[in-house]
Amino acid sequence: MKKTGILFIILIAALSSCDVEPYASFSVSEDAVDIQEYVYFTNRSKDSKYYEWNFGDGTSSTAANPAHKYTRSGDYTVTLTAISKDNVIDRAYKDILVYFPPLEILVLEWYEEYPVEGASVWLYATYDDWLTHSDAYILADGYTDSEGWVVFPDVGSYVYYVDVWEEYHDNYTLAEEDIDFIRTPQLVNDDFNVFVAWVDYYPEGKKGVERDATRQLKIGVKRSADQKNIEVERERK
Repeated sequence: MKKTGILFIILIAALSSCDVEPYASFSVSEDAVDIQEYVYFTNRSKDSKYYEWNFGDGTSSTAANPAHKYTRSGDYTVTLTAISKDNVIDRAYKDILVYFPPLEILVLEWYEEYPVEGASVWLYATYDDWLTHSDAYILADGYTDSEGWVVFPDVGSYVYYVDVWEEYHDNYTLAEEDIDFIRTPQLVNDDFNVFVAWVDYYPEGKKGVERDATRQLKIGVKRSADQKNIEVERERK
């Protein structure tokens, strides 16, 4: 056998005895998504036999090309570990941003339907929080623009109770008539969430009315609603 042939055989044997080094790589369908929206991962690794995914939220997968959805907002680092048949590893990383859907609120006067500019808008999680009017329970707040709009980004897929107050407008009396005047539907991911907050107009204005006073107005609304419920129960009996 020629010397070159022997060298070739030795070279092949040497290479076959070496560990194969994998190359980890992947792409994502989206790197910024809403809560509960699927992210699809495409595995582009080479020389790998096994895969381990860490999605950064405490969950994992061993699928080659998994899909995953997040239940909370935040920044997540996804790690793909590619493992060769010789148990040599390589890792690749990508960041995923998960955000809540926005809530857009339009404040309109009930009778003439004009937009109310400069109105304070507060969001509460429950009706009782709305009644107490405590700063400690405010989830988000903002002011309406010249067209009556205020946008709350990243507020979550929940139901909210909307408090609107402006020097000549509020939604307290309307809340007494129907709680749906202040209660939003549950927000939906991957959708436009728009709520019209109707308000009453008071010609004399409410300048100088402190929040403690508005809280008393709300308590009056609750008492009136409770009294109505009592009267309804009496009629049923």
